[in-house]
Amino acid sequence: MRGFIFSLLLLIAGVSPALCENAKPAKPAERAANMQSMRDFLQANPDCREFNDNCSYCVVRDGRADCSTPQIACVKKAYQCTARSGK
Repeated sequence: MRGFIFSLLLLIAGVSPALCENAKPAKPAERAANMQSMRDFLQANPDCREFNDNCSYCVVRDGRADCSTPQIACVKKAYQCTARSGK
């Protein structure tokens, strides 16, 4: 039985790297470069009072953004204003 398990583990270890080489690595630096910074977003949207990026939800108070903790397994997207001031 030990021989079978050992052989099975060797088989799995031998196949795994081959599968990994075919996968394209994620390029987080490129994605991050395309995302607008929070400061830039707030400067471009001075009347925005609530916004989110599908991970954190933020409220602007006294010119500062107070944001929730990011949700588990979220996919960050561009900031989107969800409420504007009624000036």
